[in-house]
Amino acid sequence: MRDLLQYNLRTVRAWLLKEEFQQLWDYISPDWAGKFLDQWCTQVMRSRIEPMKKFARTVRAHRELILDYFRARKQFSSGVVEGLNNKAKVTMRKSYGFRTFRATEIALYQALGSLPEPSSTHTFF
Repeated sequence: MRDLLQYNLRTVRAWLLKEEFQQLWDYISPDWAGKFLDQWCTQVMRSRIEPMKKFARTVRAHRELILDYFRARKQFSSGVVEGLNNKAKVTMRKSYGFRTFRATEIALYQALGSLPEPSSTHTFF
């Protein structure tokens, strides 16, 4: 590691920034995670590594959504979401051959149950 640091290459700096970003997931509090994100993004923007700067701009744009992960942590089970995703995939597989996206969409609404249905669910083509 020390041998790599002496070269001060952009690749090494990018790798170190990436590794530092992984610390974000250790935080519990959304406030502390937000402070870490702000500090990390500032550090990246000063790094003069354009791909990393692009990622930092994306993180800044989605900051509140990222912090929602920390606000909702351990309050919801991902099992419900995984079940809905699986049901949607099965319905998409069954709807192979439908001519329009609209027909597939109606099949998804019907299969997923009590989701809000579009007003034209029962139109016939």
